[in-house]
Amino acid sequence: MAGRIKRIARGIDSITEAVWDDSGVFIKLMVLVVLIVTAAAIPVIPIAIIARYIANR
Repeated sequence: MAGRIKRIARGIDSITEAVWDDSGVFIKLMVLVVLIVTAAAIPVIPIAIIARYIANR
């Protein structure tokens, strides 16, 4: 079970890295605006932070 959670966390981390870490300021701003306008930021941002912590552990 722990291995499965770690694999899922690595997958989420790789997606957030591709979208967030490898993007410029304009794309980051657009992603944040879309997340805030759609209210998706409430669950998405904490999940991404927790996944990054688990994946890099």
